[in-house]
Order: sequence, then structure tokens, then C-alpha cells
Amino acid sequence: AICESQFAARVREAASGTAVEHVVCIDGAPDGAVALERLEADGAGDGELDLSAAWRRVEPADLLTLIYTSGTTGPPKGVEITHGNMLAQLRATTSMLPLEPGDRSVSYLPSAHIADRWAAHYTGMTFAVEITSIPDPRAVAAALPEVRPTVWGAVPRVWERMHAALEAAVTTADEERRTAMRWALDCGLRRVRAEQAAMRGEGAGPDPALLTECSRADELVLAPVRARLGLDHARWLVSGAAPIAIELLEYFAAMGLPILELWGMSEVSCCGTINVPGRAIIGTVGVALPGVELHLAGDGELLLRGDTVMRGYRNDPEKTAEAIDDDGWLHTGDIATIDAEGYVRIVDRKKELIINAAGKNMSPANIESALKTSSPLIGQAVCIGDRRPYNTALLVLDPDGAAAWAASHGMDGADPVALAADPRVRAALDEAVEAANARLARVEQIKRFAVLPELWEPGGDELTPTMKLKRRPIAEKYAAEIEALYA
Repeated sequence: AICESQFAARVREAASGTAVEHVVCIDGAPDGAVALERLEADGAGDGELDLSAAWRRVEPADLLTLIYTSGTTGPPKGVEITHGNMLAQLRATTSMLPLEPGDRSVSYLPSAHIADRWAAHYTGMTFAVEITSIPDPRAVAAALPEVRPTVWGAVPRVWERMHAALEAAVTTADEERRTAMRWALDCGLRRVRAEQAAMRGEGAGPDPALLTECSRADELVLAPVRARLGLDHARWLVSGAAPIAIELLEYFAAMGLPILELWGMSEVSCCGTINVPGRAIIGTVGVALPGVELHLAGDGELLLRGDTVMRGYRNDPEKTAEAIDDDGWLHTGDIATIDAEGYVRIVDRKKELIINAAGKNMSPANIESALKTSSPLIGQAVCIGDRRPYNTALLVLDPDGAAAWAASHGMDGADPVALAADPRVRAALDEAVEAANARLARVEQIKRFAVLPELWEPGGDELTPTMKLKRRPIAEKYAAEIEALYA
């Protein structure tokens, strides 16, 4: 087993009773482990490694990697991905999202996650993409101007933070710059909505006068902003791993940075559907990859079949049989719709749908998205309402948005405890929730909410490393706060 020193003891414990004989550490040699440096110095021993013969022995059905699921709805499962699975994934995705030797990208997700393994490891080595690794996701924004990626993907939380930072900069700018930015974004938004309407067959697209105005706005305002962000060289940008708000997609598209939403999961070797540059429909996750079949079950669950589907779950034939039926269809656990053109819309995870006391089905992700995009103060939102008479929410402040708010209101620092208790923050959040409710159906609206006096970090009790909500642990940890909202 190969790991970092900090995990050596846990790896030895987990490997007890297995065929593992040695633990190799890449950054030193704690007790009972061997340093990678020593192995490199010792070489291959008496025999020479015949690399050509070694790689030719590998078959498409051989195991390439083991990816553990995020565990948001139960214990993590080991997804077995073969060489054939990943090659099929790479062929399909690059036919829709073209890559060129010398392309640049940024890696910041944990390498244990399929998205980073696909985008940074396998794509990088197969297509000669230059990858810059950023250990801390919070440092990504600062690294982009230096790297200037040509292709890049981010989870919604990163796009949300970038949006919040841009809006904070606009709010604090002088009147001339603020007016210019609002004008440029308004031009872009009108263009994007006209283009989207035309793609849906509901209009002729932007008129020449609007395109001329947008071109001027881009030259004077938006192009310099893209350069400051470090995204002025980007050919395509994607978002995945969780739902992203339509308002965010429209905002970045208006800025000249169209984000292509895609859908995938570890069990399909990463991507299952992708929006193609120039043909993206905002609000959908695109169309099926070449070679991938899609089908909806009777209850609306999305089923998928193709060469990208995993071999199975590690040492768990029962769970494998539950996931992949006798006809080879993978039951994804996502409720979806598919339109006549093949564009897929994800409603929510089947296990996460809220069914209130009156029997109404709702998507918590949709409600949470409305909350988070209503104010840069809101970093995380959790909708509660299953078997309840009305919906409530737990809100967590965004560290960057909270710091900007505190500075603009003459407060020293951005302590979450002090901010959560500040009546002015509560008033601002009241307005944000009211704005979010205006975009939701009456039954979806948030009636009461609590502001938690803490910040949530990726990989902590509440969030996965890719910043997905761990709903069950959250419900258990904050049971008292939740019950108080229904008292």
C-alpha cells in the first residue's frame, strides 16, 4: 500500500489480515513503513523492468483504479473502474470537449475523487495537458491569473464563490465602474437569453443592434474582467458534481464565460452527459456521451448503459446487483427528465427528495440553490422539510461574503459567532430568504431559518471533499436546531 506518512498507521490497521506486506510512504518513513525514496534508490533489483512487455499484458477488463463514493446517502462503496472503462470515457468526452497538446488546466479536487482522476490524471497523461495542482481549493482564484487555463472544470461552490467575489467588487466600486459593469452584464444577459430562446425554437436570437452593443460592452468592460480572473484564454469551462443555479450559468455566460454543465458519477467513470460548446442548453446537463444509452424508469430514475459503466462494487456483489440490472442498465439514483432532443435535466437524488406532510415532492437542491444565489452572505444552505408541515433551512455564512459584509459595515474581522448573532446580518438574511422565496413555488418556500455560528469546511462533518452536503450527519448533528424551527 502507498500513502502519506500521516495515514500510515490507519493503512496498517486497515491492511491487517490482508495480503498487503509493505506500506510505502511518499514523504518519509514512520515506524513500520518504507520510504519511497529508498525504493527509488534501490531500483528494480537484479532484473530490469521490461516496460513494453508490462503494459502489453494489461487487458481492457483489468482494474485501473478504485474510487470510493462520497457516502452522502450511506457507507462509501468501492467503485471498480477498468482500463476499458476509462478509455471509453476519454474517447467519448474528448469528442465533445476537444483537447489539444499544451492545453492548461488546474487541479484542486482530492485525487481520490473521480473528477480529478479523469480531468487531471488520465486526461493529462493521454492528451499532454499541463496540470497545475492547487492543494487548497480556497487558493484556486488566486492561481488562475498565473496559470491562465485553456480548459477547466469546477464544482458549483467554486463558481458561487467567484460570483460572490465579483458581486462584492461591483458593490464596492465607484459609481462609474459599477454602472459600467451593470450595463455590460445586462447586455450579456439579454444576449444569452435571446440565444437560449432561439435554441428552444422560441425566437430568432439576438438582433444586430444588441450584438453591436454587446461587442462594445465586451471590449470596454468584460474582456478586462476575464483577464483579471485569469480565464481570458479559456476555450471551455465545465461544472459538475452537484447542481448549479441557472442564475449563475446565465451570469457567467453574460460575462463571456459560458459554463457547460455536465452530469456524472463514479460508477460511469466520471461523465455520463455533457453540454457541448455552442449547443449548451442552460438548466440541462447536456446529452449522452457517444456510446452511452439513457433510459428513464417508471418512477423517473435515470438509467444508463455503456462501456463506461463500472465493473462493480469492490467485494460487494449484492450492491453491484442492486445497481446494475440483468440487462446492463446502471440505476443511477437520480430522478431526471429527457426532452425530444436528448437533453437531460436532473431533478434531484432519488433518496434526497423531500416529501412534506401533505405528500408534495420537492427537490431540496433546487431550494438550496435559490437561497445561495440570493445573497453573497450565504455559503451553505440545507433545506429541511421531509414529513414536515413546512420547509425550514440551516444557513452557514460564506467566509468571503461575510468578510466583505463585515468590512462594509465597520466590523473588525468576520467571526462567524459574532456575525450570526448580529441583528443586521439577520435582517440581510431575512431579505435574502424573501428574495429566494419569490423564485420558488409556495409549497417550496422557506418559512423559518437558523444561522449557524460556524463555517463548514470540505471533508468535515457536513461536507464531502467536493463540497456536497452530508445530509444525514447534518440532520443528526443539528437535530436540536432543526426541532427548534418547528417548535
